[in-house]
Amino acid sequence: MRHGVKNNHLGRKTPHRKALLRNLACQLIQHKRIVTTLAKAKALRVFVEPILTKSKTDDTHQRRVVFSYLQDKEAIKELFGTVSMKIGDRPGGYCRIIKLERRLGDAADMAMIELVDFNDIYNVKDVVGEEKKKTRRSRAKKPAATTPAAPVAKVEEAVVAETPVVETEAPVAEVETPVVEVPAAEETTSEAPAATEGSDEDAAPLV
Repeated sequence: MRHGVKNNHLGRKTPHRKALLRNLACQLIQHKRIVTTLAKAKALRVFVEPILTKSKTDDTHQRRVVFSYLQDKEAIKELFGTVSMKIGDRPGGYCRIIKLERRLGDAADMAMIELVDFNDIYNVKDVVGEEKKKTRRSRAKKPAATTPAAPVAKVEEAVVAETPVVETEAPVAEVETPVVEVPAAEETTSEAPAATEGSDEDAAPLV
């Protein structure tokens, strides 16, 4: 029975487990993002976040305390240099765990653990350069009452009626048009040729 067991042993003895977490913490500090199993990621977050908090105070005592955990000079230099400047304003919660697909070999639950302040996709403040606009939920505002269009039309008509209209007639020059007499057309009589009486006899007989 696992009553009262607070930490995950990860199937290892104590020296092996400490060495594992030490190596994972150094890799996380140097690369800012690593992929491991979900159980190791959760154990690493508990291990590394107190170390990140200690790095906010850059003095000899804190460097020696952190070095007793990590045992890596390059990781110490990166931690008290670049990392401490980024996480200086954050009051905890330095790591983020994102679950990934299962591993093909043994179907283990995989996860990616990263330092929150070094992710440019989620940190809109660092990319844009200004704080994100705060919004709150509220009821939709009712549309403002619109004034009817009829009075406006009447006012326009009254203004048009008040303005005096002055009609000016331009002088028209009188032009004499010549009158041309057209001769009347001669009456022509066309007489149709009279039909002869013998025309009916000359027609072809009906058979």
